[in-house]
Amino acid sequence: MIQLRKIDAANLWPVVNLSVNEDQKGFVATNTKSILQAYVTITAGQVALPFAIYNDDYLVGLVMLGYGTVACEDDPAIAKDNYCIWRLMIDKNYQGQGFGKDAITASLDFIRTWPCGKAEYCWLSYEPENERARKLYAAMGFIENGEIVDDEIIAVLKL
Repeated sequence: MIQLRKIDAANLWPVVNLSVNEDQKGFVATNTKSILQAYVTITAGQVALPFAIYNDDYLVGLVMLGYGTVACEDDPAIAKDNYCIWRLMIDKNYQGQGFGKDAITASLDFIRTWPCGKAEYCWLSYEPENERARKLYAAMGFIENGEIVDDEIIAVLKL
């Protein structure tokens, strides 16, 4: 069963050491970059919620959620007062087993507890060439809204 766990001293380095397949490296930031961006965002007074993704007791990936504007990037119009799935990565050894879909479900369940306040939407972005991501997010109900930010397609889900 998929669980989201805080990143702490016990799992930080194992999370940092996760990686995707070589052909996916252009589509997702390293976990080191994600954790650094979370730190910068938090110290700027904004929201970044990075989590390790576990399948039972096995570490399989990282997801980072956000709320409102994000200090490190340009924001789409939908960002204000809404949640986002800022990063999602499943380690290359665990791909193709449904963990991405389960991690999105767990993320949306967490978001719907309104940890930063109520919101109408959750948004995310992906590279236009990342067909796997497009199909996964569409299957989860995310709809492209026509916006492109930093050359990435924005897709939204009504919460």
